[in-house]
Amino acid sequence: MSDENHIRPRVNGPLRCTGDVEVCDADGNLLRSGSEVELCRCGQSKNKPFCDGSHAEADFESDGIFSGVTSEELSESGPLRLIVHDNAGLLAHGPMTIYSSDGNFSVTRTDVALCRCGQSANKPFCDITHKECQFEG
Repeated sequence: MSDENHIRPRVNGPLRCTGDVEVCDADGNLLRSGSEVELCRCGQSKNKPFCDGSHAEADFESDGIFSGVTSEELSESGPLRLIVHDNAGLLAHGPMTIYSSDGNFSVTRTDVALCRCGQSANKPFCDITHKECQFEG
């Protein structure tokens, strides 16, 4: 498991990313870095990709529980880079451990696509529903 970088979907709330976190736009420009960042996953934030609490007003529902995702062995260390693409999911690159909100499942990965439109049937992971719902990020 990655002892450094963690992603935890909060029940009915944002993605909480901790560790050595960098959030960049698609051109590689740094938007924010730090040891803790909360990212919108309901699709309603007025400060996308960051959470502004809009999930409460939007009645966003997601229990943050997932399973069935395979882990991969982590051979690198370094930052968790979250790349924000316009009107699409969030690409996470770097060594990370993703935890289900109930703590019963975790997966280690170096690359994963995460939902930020709020409509994926596979939350917290992207299933490209953002194309169907015409998500504007």
